[in-house]
Amino acid sequence: MKHANVAIFVPHNGCPHQCSFCNQRAITGRLAQPSPREVQNAAGIAKNSLRGNTKNAEIAFFGGSFTAIEPGYMVSLLEAAAPFVKDGTFAGIRVSTRPDCIDEEILKLLKKYGVTSIELGAQSMDDRVLRLNRRGHTAQQVAAAARLVKSNGFTLGLQMMTGLYGDTAEGSVLTARKLAALHPENMRIYPTVIMRGTELGDRYLRGEYRTLNLEETVQLCAGLLDFFEDQGIRVIRLGLHSSPELERDMLAGPWHPAFRELCESVRLLRRISAYLRQNPQLKDSIMIKVNPKTASKAAGQKKCNLAALAQLGYRAKIVQDAGVEENCFTIE
Repeated sequence: MKHANVAIFVPHNGCPHQCSFCNQRAITGRLAQPSPREVQNAAGIAKNSLRGNTKNAEIAFFGGSFTAIEPGYMVSLLEAAAPFVKDGTFAGIRVSTRPDCIDEEILKLLKKYGVTSIELGAQSMDDRVLRLNRRGHTAQQVAAAARLVKSNGFTLGLQMMTGLYGDTAEGSVLTARKLAALHPENMRIYPTVIMRGTELGDRYLRGEYRTLNLEETVQLCAGLLDFFEDQGIRVIRLGLHSSPELERDMLAGPWHPAFRELCESVRLLRRISAYLRQNPQLKDSIMIKVNPKTASKAAGQKKCNLAALAQLGYRAKIVQDAGVEENCFTIE
């Protein structure tokens, strides 16, 4: 059964720092802090809408530094969610927080209320990049917190960003390698989007900063996706969710509503091209069979993959075949 989250956003609450890229109210599309009653209502609505298929779902507190918020408020949110875990309605509770806001005492409290998964916003494993973007923690703190989370039996998720101020594509690859070495169960990758009202936004408007463009970021993230999956680490999010606030306040950056599909399309083109190089007997007209769910990725946006194959000398035709595994292909 597919995993699901009952997402409850706690925007910017508790964060002791102002990161260079952060305009979280615009990113999450939420202004007010959730109340315990809202948590109960959200869980109840999800229980009804999922019609009993909640055994693999988690109540997820996203968007802020959950373990840094005022302790009484944090406990009130956990107390609202915990009964839905205790009675078996949901599999657990997921929280996202900062690496420097994790210790043994906090983990003991989270476990008491049924928290099962913890995501740490690492963003980079380069101390210089972390400092330039005012993260307020070090790479060593990321590693220490990750080990503590895993040793206490929680599922570990890590988040990284690409295109941060002072970073490079090569730097992002190095960050990915260091994060993979911490053995997270899952990853989220967020390309930096420059938002109005942030330090990066001011730097962009003064001409002091540009992030990677969409094409550069798709090429980079397609490689990161391959890398993490080769390590057996699921990438559960690639790119920011769409919201009216995001589109309103975005100044620049590699945002696209179907960003992950763009990356997966590039991956398929790379694999198909490699296969053709290894099989020189395949010439001119070729038929690429893919699962119907993979057909649009194989063709590429506006059929760009077919155009790229044409430049290599192949007249390719995409044929849908339900017998082919999703994201795989055969070529005749």
